[in-house]
Amino acid sequence: MQKRTLGRTGRTVSVIGLGTWQLGADWGAVSDADATGVLAASADAGITFFDTADVYGDGRSERLIGNFLANDAPGVEITVATKMGRRAQQVPENFVLANFREWTDRSRVNLGMDTLDLVQLHCPPSAVFDSGEVYDALDTLVDEGVIANYGVSVETCDQALAAISHPGIATVQIILNAFRLKPLDEVLPAARAAGVGIIARVPLASGLLTGKYTADTVFAESDHRNFNRDGSHFDVGETFSGVDFEVGLQAATEFAALAPVGLTPAQAALAWVAQIDGVSAVIPGARSVAQAQGNATAGVAEPLDIAFNEGVQDIYDRLLREQIHPRW
Repeated sequence: MQKRTLGRTGRTVSVIGLGTWQLGADWGAVSDADATGVLAASADAGITFFDTADVYGDGRSERLIGNFLANDAPGVEITVATKMGRRAQQVPENFVLANFREWTDRSRVNLGMDTLDLVQLHCPPSAVFDSGEVYDALDTLVDEGVIANYGVSVETCDQALAAISHPGIATVQIILNAFRLKPLDEVLPAARAAGVGIIARVPLASGLLTGKYTADTVFAESDHRNFNRDGSHFDVGETFSGVDFEVGLQAATEFAALAPVGLTPAQAALAWVAQIDGVSAVIPGARSVAQAQGNATAGVAEPLDIAFNEGVQDIYDRLLREQIHPRW
């Protein structure tokens, strides 16, 4: 498993991490036993970075990770990043020190940690990224030992660039995949120059890039790929990266044809993101042991060639550039 430095945290983590939204909610039911199996398989495969949030299953994802680290993997060095802010009304006035204390205290209990490794503001309103008081409050939590580092999770490139300009920001989490290339233009260069880590989320475009879906695929009512295609529940970019499902199926078919021998389309998609200069970690989700093991394989893949990269750019330019969510 390739290793990277996680931005200004200075921590070394696996380039393929584990996103655990699936273990909390919004992707259909996952039992505690299956969730623990995914965590264990990931750790066994060399994954040393877990990403979660206090809102995933209203804390269930955090608690599953905390129980796993305490009971199934004591002493195993895994960096856990959590996120805060989405359990409250999304107004800038809520992003203050008193709430930060409440939110981080809850996450510390859920995860069984005195000091949280990395806390990210979870896609807050744009005004939050420009508030000096917000960063001062986060610095206070670092000084008090409540958190070791802080970063942000963003929806737009402008939000990412605003955050990168602040010296305390350790990482930026952003949607980045073969169907979502805009962060490559300005965000990645700015992050590299500042020493800020990039955590790439939604790397498989909610599963589109696996090549396993068809027009007949049916998603459970509790799955956001069913209920959030129009962005009615949260930002549409979190569901299929904001790509229309039918257009995404066509793009996924063409992408699958690019996958080199020895890699599935999903593994090729993850390897492509992982091999971008400046990416610290890629955080695909997994709902089964097989998915977790398959994801980890991307962390040892050989470098993809020029033809592959040209193919990705061609698909994006022809099918996706003008179609994806206007905010991008």
